Amino acid sequence: MATTSGPPSSLSQIRHIVLVLSGKGGVGKSSITTQLALSLVQLGHSVGVLDIDLTGPSLPRMFGLESKKIHQSSQGWVPVYTDASKRLCVMSIGFLLKDRGDSVVWRGPKKSAMIRQFVRDVVWGQLDYLLIDTPPGTSDEHISIAEQLRDAKPDGAVLVTTPQAVATADVRKELSFCRKVGFDVLGVIENMSGFLCPHCAECSHIFSNGGGEELAKQYDVPFLGAVPIDPQFVLLIEEQHAATSAEAVMDGKGEVASGQGFSLIEKYKECKLCPILAKITEQVVAATKDKIR
Repeated sequence: MATTSGPPSSLSQIRHIVLVLSGKGGVGKSSITTQLALSLVQLGHSVGVLDIDLTGPSLPRMFGLESKKIHQSSQGWVPVYTDASKRLCVMSIGFLLKDRGDSVVWRGPKKSAMIRQFVRDVVWGQLDYLLIDTPPGTSDEHISIAEQLRDAKPDGAVLVTTPQAVATADVRKELSFCRKVGFDVLGVIENMSGFLCPHCAECSHIFSNGGGEELAKQYDVPFLGAVPIDPQFVLLIEEQHAATSAEAVMDGKGEVASGQGFSLIEKYKECKLCPILAKITEQVVAATKDKIR
């Protein structure tokens, strides 16, 4: 890998950097990243989220920010804040696209340049945590972020899998990747570990369960917890999007922050997944508290 000339100044005021990785697509990495960010904010931390999934950016929609645009300051790009408190901010290529259906058809060098710009040219300011949501696999984006963060000394990575063997087999490759580039593995999360009935709250294991925990044991890394599918959380994201869109129509503009009429941070407290992610997040905080960047 190419060497860098020291930690980027844009990251100098960030206490902890955590990557969210998975070797498998469709395991709910962006959903886990969103909930980790919300849980960290509820614990009193200031949080930034960087979306480097360049061909499938979903975090603007997850946070109800699809209508927002990136602004340029004299210091660089200003991330998009979810509300006036500025406790949570997001940066994604999704903010640079005219329409959510626009495709990004780029070769590796252009992807690498975009990630370098995200890391070095975003004005994050003071943050307790920066979460980096990555695409599946171990390709250009992963190599680029490893190169850009080498001197920034990230705290480590959280790996997301689903219970099935086909998913855990791919996540093994991500564990190997972390060891090759020097990322500490903070733990494994088993997502979609069952289905929460919206009526009786009973959890049915439609995809089996236990694969993530077994993977963690095999590689001697912490198992952070199992997260079921909760239709309430999906509905929460869609209701947020509908509320933001309605506000945009009412004021005649196309840029309305999700916090003006719908606070995802507050609404998430009512979700059944909230206490589950709170326990997982507490473990991530405990694993990073003694790390010094």
